[in-house]
Amino acid sequence: MRRREFIALLGGAASWPLATHAQQPAMPVIGFLHGASPVAWMDQLRGFHRGLKDAGFVEGENVAIVYRWAEGQYDRLPALVADLTRRQVTVLVVITTLGALAAKTATTTIPIVFLAAKDPVTLGLVASLPGRAAT
Repeated sequence: MRRREFIALLGGAASWPLATHAQQPAMPVIGFLHGASPVAWMDQLRGFHRGLKDAGFVEGENVAIVYRWAEGQYDRLPALVADLTRRQVTVLVVITTLGALAAKTATTTIPIVFLAAKDPVTLGLVASLPGRAAT
């Protein structure tokens, strides 16, 4: 084997681990936005984690979660959701109607899972709901 062929073979072999690593899918990241404080919502947060686990997702193992809490300062919601969208999270989970409206304004490409106290069609969060005609 000639020297050039040997160096080419060695260089190619050295890149195999990099190619294998690059093909692994990135861990999905959930952007979690809430208008309140985490202390007040610990029980619900445990339920959220239980629900994720039931669906096969465990924080730190196969999903990452980036939390943003407005601490009752709802005027901070647009900036907090903007931070999450800049991080290019896989999905946004929003636990206030105002947060859902801020998320809808901030992105059209990241899926938003939200909890809204009022009708999401009336609020303009969605165009329609399954089984319900658009109004």
